[in-house]
Amino acid sequence: MKRFTLACACTLACLTLSSTAAATQAGQWYGRAEIGHTDLEVAVGDLSADDTDTAYSLRIGHYFTPHVAMEGFYSILGDRSFGDAAYDMDAAGLGVVGKKNFGADNTGFFLAGRAGVQSVNSKLRSGELQLRERSTKPYFGVGAGYDFDHHNGVSLNYDYNKGDLYNADVTAQTLTLGYEYRF
Repeated sequence: MKRFTLACACTLACLTLSSTAAATQAGQWYGRAEIGHTDLEVAVGDLSADDTDTAYSLRIGHYFTPHVAMEGFYSILGDRSFGDAAYDMDAAGLGVVGKKNFGADNTGFFLAGRAGVQSVNSKLRSGELQLRERSTKPYFGVGAGYDFDHHNGVSLNYDYNKGDLYNADVTAQTLTLGYEYRF
């Protein structure tokens, strides 16, 4: 329920900000939704367990130039079971986006990169045992896509996310399809 409430709040903030947005790509706000595949891994020393799940992400940002933006996001990176244990990971963060369009007037095909800092929430449950840790970690990602016009674009994105869970290292590598609307 908390995840749904946060997703609704992000969407509402995105719609509220649209009324004050500029009409050109420089100085333009955007909202982005992503869905895709995530590979989750929990490793302690030489022991590790991994699984796959579906990843979701909502991002809100602002282009300061046609090539540089700052964005905030909330991502559900996975919620899986490993035998009798359950593990889930989500993150909220702030980062910088770099983008290069190859078409006329900053449309057409593009390459993008993003990096920043995130607060990663990792949880592991097994019977009565529940472990939870929030850690602050860097993240990075790359993407390629197509901007149809100054308002609509789609992309394929790869992101690398890392977190901690006491003595365990947790990672989520995501491959997502994203839709971006700029207003």
